Amino acid sequence: MERVIEEIPLDLILSELTPERKLRNTNKGDNEIYIVDAHTCPNTMREIGRLRELAFRDGGGGTGLACDIDEFDTMDVPCRQLIVWDPTAQAIIGGYRFILGNDVRIEEGVPRIATSHLFHFSPRFISEILPRSIELGRSFVRLEYQSTKSSPKAIYALDNLWDGLGALTVLHPEIEYCFGKVTMYPQFGADGRDLILGFLHRHFPDPDRMLYPIEPLDSRAAEEEVQQVFSSDCYKENFKTLIHRLRNLGRNVPPLVNAYMSLSPTMRVFGTAVNREFGDVEETGILIKFSDIFEEKKARHIGTYRQLIDSSIEKPEK
Repeated sequence: MERVIEEIPLDLILSELTPERKLRNTNKGDNEIYIVDAHTCPNTMREIGRLRELAFRDGGGGTGLACDIDEFDTMDVPCRQLIVWDPTAQAIIGGYRFILGNDVRIEEGVPRIATSHLFHFSPRFISEILPRSIELGRSFVRLEYQSTKSSPKAIYALDNLWDGLGALTVLHPEIEYCFGKVTMYPQFGADGRDLILGFLHRHFPDPDRMLYPIEPLDSRAAEEEVQQVFSSDCYKENFKTLIHRLRNLGRNVPPLVNAYMSLSPTMRVFGTAVNREFGDVEETGILIKFSDIFEEKKARHIGTYRQLIDSSIEKPEK
């Protein structure tokens, strides 16, 4: 395993976080959101790669390289990086990378995106869903912001990222879906993991098999014994059971998994693949339709940005 690179000098990052790259202010925490890429902002990209590798290694995954930057960050039409910036601490809090479906190249029938390294794509998904989608990946929160004890702004880190995603849906109205992978780490434990996966498949199934893993995880999540744990037809009742069972194991639902589960009632789960290139982490494919997101979430993360855009183009009457 290589030693992670040193922190990139602040002045180099600040020179790249220019006003035209700022997307919006966050709703909470007084932070800022920027969009950058490896070609136009190479120093910021290296800092993102450094922070990602540190965060993923801490969780039990990572590339093992000195900096987590791959072909999808640097290809001709690269994934762009949505980052949350703390202007007080002058530090990147966290981020996502994303690529719009219309920017994805299809090579020999396979989309050139990170998800296709782990999942087979159905013809229907490629022709009907992908062009109207945004692929999300490599989500991370800086280690210092993963605990509210170390930073009071930590409580807003994930919420800030959703603000950025909400703004993208306004800027790109052609986008109807987001998809990607949710990561769980081996040290979470098979029993707890299978409970979470069993719950996800119970309430967010993919009857059309639009995506399916290339190397499926060997899991008991679909077995009758696990499914009987979630025998109720009520989501809330089964969620209570999930929380109770996990606490008995000394576990909680991972924050990002919990965030996705509470985002939309029609989310689809595509199965779980083993990522051999990333510390054998377990990656579950998901798809979310933006129009089906709960109204409260849409109002907070999408509506606030739409209001901001509308107010900026309104001209005062003379």
